[in-house]
Amino acid sequence: MALEATRDATGTLADVIDRILDKGLIINADITVSVVGVELLGLKIRAALASFETAAQYGLEFPSGTNLETAAWEQARRVKEPCPQCRKRVSVEELTDGGCPSCGWGSVQALTEQST
Repeated sequence: MALEATRDATGTLADVIDRILDKGLIINADITVSVVGVELLGLKIRAALASFETAAQYGLEFPSGTNLETAAWEQARRVKEPCPQCRKRVSVEELTDGGCPSCGWGSVQALTEQST
């Protein structure tokens, strides 16, 4: 599947940060300082920026002492999909049973249940 660049004129800084935390960002850099062909300093930088949920999906380790039994972790473990209308990631349960809490989009199932 080829990735194509898209442009959204309505994007805000919050949308960019949300996207980076959702998808993750990896920085990989090798820096060397040389004088007359002699390497004086070499730095290898490996950094990852992602939400805990995304990091967990990719198998990154968390610092020791991290309590993984909290309500926030339970919520992070739920399978999420983007809302068809606003594209915010919402748990599949919420989208199916009710709709999107961010924009108010309602699933067909929820709309059918409300009308009966």
